[in-house]
Amino acid sequence: MRLINRHPDRSGRLLLILLPFALLLFAYFAGSTARLAENPNDKLLPSAAQMAAAVDRLAFTEDKRSGNYLFWEDSASSLKRLGLGIGIAALAGLCLGIAAGIIPLFGAPLSPLLTVLSMVPPLAILPILFITFGLGELSKVMLIVIGITPVLARDLEQRAREIPQEILIKAQTLGASTWTLILRVVLPQLLPRLLIALRLVLGSAWLFLIAAEAIASTDGLGYRIFLVRRYMAMDVILPYVVWITLLAWLMDLGLRQTIRVCFPWYEGAKA
Repeated sequence: MRLINRHPDRSGRLLLILLPFALLLFAYFAGSTARLAENPNDKLLPSAAQMAAAVDRLAFTEDKRSGNYLFWEDSASSLKRLGLGIGIAALAGLCLGIAAGIIPLFGAPLSPLLTVLSMVPPLAILPILFITFGLGELSKVMLIVIGITPVLARDLEQRAREIPQEILIKAQTLGASTWTLILRVVLPQLLPRLLIALRLVLGSAWLFLIAAEAIASTDGLGYRIFLVRRYMAMDVILPYVVWITLLAWLMDLGLRQTIRVCFPWYEGAKA
């Protein structure tokens, strides 16, 4: 049997999923053990005990200066900024995508504008955002919004253009106005695609958030990582990176489950 035609069974698939993570952990802890054996004060590859102690200090011990639990305070601040940015970007992207993809008078100017905006590196305009909106929360949220809105809008515009014209013509024949057409025909078709697009831009949204927090912030996951880097505190940085990855994965899982529960017809339609 050709390799391309071989499919793992359920247990084999689970093993293949866990294998690269197990190899990665084995390689890390083997390297950590070797470096710490040569130099117990080495900070590059901390041991599991050192990282656990750092997490305990940040997550379960009150900070002497502020009285807060820094790990959870950082997580709450970052998730608040990320949620606001993604929420605003999703609403703006949906409106722009519908306007550019369904209404020709709006599509003519919006489509090329969205194409150009999606090519602008958001991190390049970060100084402009700080100058315009200040160093507070607004500039961090706006970086996420500006970074992912054009991508979402272009994706939804393309999906709107793929809606069969026969459906739109039949709805108009039955007396549907433009607003009725958008709300009853177009919007249900685009909502599952919006959730899929959000899954695809999650990584970019986290990137913009961490960059903004690293440059100008007093709390947040990105702020903490770049604060302790000057001390080479890898026992703090690595758990924070793992935590950010876990949060991103949980958000992706939540979006995927939302699509399955709220739009069960979408997967069948694609098939």
